[in-house]
Amino acid sequence: MPTEQMTSANLPLSSSGRTYHVETRPGEMSNRILTVGDPTRAQLLSSLLTKEFFRHTSPRGFLTITGLYRNVPVTIVAIGMGLSMMDFFVRETRLVVQGPLAIVRLGSCGSLGAAGTGDLVVAESAFGIGRNFDYFTEMPTTTTTITATTSDEEEKKREPYLFWAAVQADERLTGLVKQELQEVAEVFPGSVGNADGFYASQGRPADAFWDANDGLLDEVRRRHPDVMALEMESHMLFHLAKVSTGKDNQQAPSVSAACALVVFADRQGNRFISPEDSQQKMLLAARALLDALVEYMPTQDGLHPSAGSVWEGENLG
Repeated sequence: MPTEQMTSANLPLSSSGRTYHVETRPGEMSNRILTVGDPTRAQLLSSLLTKEFFRHTSPRGFLTITGLYRNVPVTIVAIGMGLSMMDFFVRETRLVVQGPLAIVRLGSCGSLGAAGTGDLVVAESAFGIGRNFDYFTEMPTTTTTITATTSDEEEKKREPYLFWAAVQADERLTGLVKQELQEVAEVFPGSVGNADGFYASQGRPADAFWDANDGLLDEVRRRHPDVMALEMESHMLFHLAKVSTGKDNQQAPSVSAACALVVFADRQGNRFISPEDSQQKMLLAARALLDALVEYMPTQDGLHPSAGSVWEGENLG
């Protein structure tokens, strides 16, 4: 439920300027943002900040923490999981932050390539995988699995999973992410598949549901030979960054995006990371990604003004 009165149904902002889902207002978020899914992870990563100014959990589950890192404002946001949560986060952040945004996602993934549990994947691009609900409207008389793509539109409608083209990450920001991560660990760059769910659209078996996904991982590899991993958020992040060009698509993008992932699940070897290793690798990667954000935006010139912000009065670098 909203905690303040919303002033519009089409663009819900409260009377104090707070967004509906993330529930922040201007001056509470910085232009440099590290986003994660798990709020416990965000709390862990906030230990890297030298000073904290703002912490808020919205009723919709978004945790926002803003503080200083290397003497400039940064924000850590936990958004939960999935395309919708990423959509809410990026759009509502864009509403309350003046100037360009640099957003780096630090997430977990299931590896389909050479990376094993605990290894680091950098998404150079991300493509989408989604369940084709129309395929499941009529129960088949025999078991159906993935079939090769055809040019016949009617045949395509009978495929159980749909694919959306890859969107590139920001080249400069991703280069800095790779550079910083390579200082501390081996990095596996490549394309990342983004599913609309954790189970069926990532090829996981389920006895209780008709998912027709026996050949899905093979189809993913056939379409994207450079695929390194599967996850659920970066395709939406990269897409929104690409289209942050204004209502009439006449402006330069105002959002730059990159993504690094820690392999939690080795889908080929059927192994899962330990809790201790996951925490260690997340902290290691987060410090590198914060460094990349600062290198990408080293000063406050052209960014959100300090006046009225939670960092007002700080002697920033």
